[in-house]
Amino acid sequence: MGSGQGRSGTVPGYGPVLALVALLVSGLAAQVAPEAVPAALSNADFWKLSVDLSEPAGSFRSENLVSNEHTYQYVLPELRQVSRPGGVYMGVAPDQNFTYIIATRPRIAFIVDIRRGNLLQHLMYKAVFELSDDRADFVSRLFSKPRPAGIKSTASVTDLFAAYAHVATSDELYRRNLRAIVDHLTKSRGFALSAADLEQLETIYFAFFWQGPALRYSTIMSGFNGTRGGGGFPTYEEMILQTDMDGTAQSYLASEDNFRFIKSMEEKNLIIPVMGNFAGPKAIRAVGRWARARAVPVSAFYVSNVEQYLFQDGLFEAFAKNVAALPVDDRSTFIRSVSARFGYGGSKTWTDGRATALYPIRAFNRDFQLGLLRSYFDVNSRSR
Repeated sequence: MGSGQGRSGTVPGYGPVLALVALLVSGLAAQVAPEAVPAALSNADFWKLSVDLSEPAGSFRSENLVSNEHTYQYVLPELRQVSRPGGVYMGVAPDQNFTYIIATRPRIAFIVDIRRGNLLQHLMYKAVFELSDDRADFVSRLFSKPRPAGIKSTASVTDLFAAYAHVATSDELYRRNLRAIVDHLTKSRGFALSAADLEQLETIYFAFFWQGPALRYSTIMSGFNGTRGGGGFPTYEEMILQTDMDGTAQSYLASEDNFRFIKSMEEKNLIIPVMGNFAGPKAIRAVGRWARARAVPVSAFYVSNVEQYLFQDGLFEAFAKNVAALPVDDRSTFIRSVSARFGYGGSKTWTDGRATALYPIRAFNRDFQLGLLRSYFDVNSRSR
């Protein structure tokens, strides 16, 4: 050992320098330390986050008040095994997300959709969840049907909807519920909804009142001032009564525990609707930055079949680059609607050849970089 060390064990004259370096390092660490994912958001923070992450509203080919994916629960057992709890959930479109949120157990969820109407529909659901004590109250409030007596908390989802099958909707209850929803969102929560927002929210809520549990997905007819509904599309009730491949009901209304999980997240302002184009310059990347700043990966991303339209519009590459900017880990996964018509080779399909499948996001990023995703057929055929 040399004799350059003093009694303190430091090089003479270098103590102040080392102290300064330590101070700078600790300051830098403090600057880059991840923020915590909040256990709950204030009303102001929820609304600010929704607004700040959003892009301008756009339009889509269909009015998705209800999903049309018969097989959406088939993938739930595998999804539970694959997805790591405690991440960030991302999704698109209406209430099918709630079932996937229950399966993946995220800390926070962002529902990204190009339509302003989808944001408003999720605010409607938020109010209905928060104003309802249990599943029976939720169904009563969603469809403006008086609650029948004798519904037990242990009732199956099939028995729950059977109890409402012969209950007529109520005009008076609809008007009272609508006022309560609007007051809850604008007064209790303090969200800055415009007159146009409130008018559209009423239109959405009226569809649930008018059609009841028979409400279906509808397609906007090009060049015609109207919609085309029905066909082979399932109703809201049929969607909520679906099961996994083993016949186990797992929707967000399948049990009181499932209902309470979503109700709790809504009450904590942790399911945040965002307006954004999947191929747009802001929304998806902004959600990714928010998650990255908190060192939390996107654990699951439900994309339905949006990629089909992105390919049709020449926008898939922009979407793939947005996905590449998301923080993910080895268990992060897409949940998507696929079809044998477009190359899906799995066996868990509906009679129309459609299915729900998973696709690891890191594998998607790799496949895109390798030039293996040149068509919607490629995306379907590589889904599992």
